[in-house]
Amino acid sequence: MKFTDEIKRRRTFGIISHPDAGKTTLTEKLLLFGGAIQEAGAVKSNKIKKGATSDFMEIERQRGISVATSVLAFEYDGIKINILDTPGHKDFAEDTFRTLTAVDSVIVVIDVAKGVEEQTEKLVEVCRMRNIPMIVFINKMDREGKDAFELLDEIEQKLSLKVTPLSFPIGMGYDFKGIYNIWEKNINLFTGDPRKDIEDTIEISDLKSEKLDELLGSKAADTLREEIELIDGVYPKFDNKSYLDGNLQPVFFGSALNNFGVRELLDCFVSIAPTPRAKASEERVVEPNEKQFTGFVFKIHANMDPKHRDRLAFIKIVSGIFERNKPYLHVRHGKNLKFSSPNAFFAEKKEIVDISYPGDIVGLHDTGNFKIGDTLTEGEVLHYRGIPSFSPEHFRYINNADPMKSKQLEKGIDQLMDEGVAQLFTLEMNNRKVIGTVGALQFEVIQYRLEHEYGAKCTYENVNVYKATWVEVKDPKSEEFKDFKRVKAKFLAHDKRGQLVFFADSQFSLQMTQSKYPSIKFHLVSEF
Repeated sequence: MKFTDEIKRRRTFGIISHPDAGKTTLTEKLLLFGGAIQEAGAVKSNKIKKGATSDFMEIERQRGISVATSVLAFEYDGIKINILDTPGHKDFAEDTFRTLTAVDSVIVVIDVAKGVEEQTEKLVEVCRMRNIPMIVFINKMDREGKDAFELLDEIEQKLSLKVTPLSFPIGMGYDFKGIYNIWEKNINLFTGDPRKDIEDTIEISDLKSEKLDELLGSKAADTLREEIELIDGVYPKFDNKSYLDGNLQPVFFGSALNNFGVRELLDCFVSIAPTPRAKASEERVVEPNEKQFTGFVFKIHANMDPKHRDRLAFIKIVSGIFERNKPYLHVRHGKNLKFSSPNAFFAEKKEIVDISYPGDIVGLHDTGNFKIGDTLTEGEVLHYRGIPSFSPEHFRYINNADPMKSKQLEKGIDQLMDEGVAQLFTLEMNNRKVIGTVGALQFEVIQYRLEHEYGAKCTYENVNVYKATWVEVKDPKSEEFKDFKRVKAKFLAHDKRGQLVFFADSQFSLQMTQSKYPSIKFHLVSEF
């Protein structure tokens, strides 16, 4: 198969949603269609039956939530699909923002009863900023929830999207009869038997036909006719270009748990979703079909295999072909590295691949060379942008609870921070270490992983910080900056890259500091 054909058959996307909207369940069902798993294990809170394939960290099994972003790949109809499953929990939002730099399109999952929730709003905003094409899947139609039109309005208003339904529910909850597929003009009747519901669709090209009354009963059939007529009148026709430009979002309805409406979503996705897209680097825009390999690290995961303490750097291939055992330039270090066992993924199963194409995600064993955002190329000096650190919301001093294990603790903290679980700041005054996270749950995860993966124990101590701001100085020799450093000495720290950070203990003190030192800029994002 030619290089360009390989690119055309790739679809790399992320699934985003608020926790509990059914994201992991949907991922499982998509894998089921790809023949990647025989039987899907739905994620139930704390009562994991089969255990969902994509949640492999112990802490996820205990809590029934996805913490790490996993990569799943499968083939469907000759198309190679790479799913990046992201954590929905808001404490892990940063991991999700970073993952969104590596996807070409997105499926947004919305719970029919709860509608649009806050986490969905944040994530969709990031996708809108980057013009990522989105498809919306409204899940749990077999439960009572909001009216379909009401939901469509809510999505348009709260998420500022322009939607067009490509499938539509017939009834809901107790009266849920099935789905009319507007995209393919057929009906899938809901029986509640997940094995049967996959295959049986009945083609109905003309909604006026009496066949519809026989299938649904005349009352439901008439309602459906009115609703489809309304859709034709109100919503724009689906247009592939507007969707790819991020200006139009198709909507599907279904129930992931019952495997219902998922095939419709997948079939449409495969035909309309974008192939790997070009990506801007600081130097230029890189097209996927360029011959030279380039790629960037968007995630680092330590200890995927508890038997071997290993770290994997996840690389999204942007252009060219990645080959095993070929030397590539690590741009930040300025040295060549080669990789004897690059991995492709299927949840926690990995296999070694000889050759990978744009759109693919490859896991490289890492001995500490990589940081998030690093670029690999065949020699050209490029820097891919768009993986910022945000100011954390929660801050604590981290203390060593076992003096015999200080080396392990240091190594553990170092590796977990490279992974992007949290951010580490070192105070200038006394070199104490402060950990900053987006959510409080992260502190537990860090403590748990330090103990179980590195054999180190830590305790936390509260520290009063409102925001960590990155300091930008025009003239480091100026009197104003010297005064700032003297007066604010005990609030100054360095992040992992050595950038100067100012800890403001309240919004008021941040404003006062800004007005007192006008030539110094304070940023809430590390990329400035």
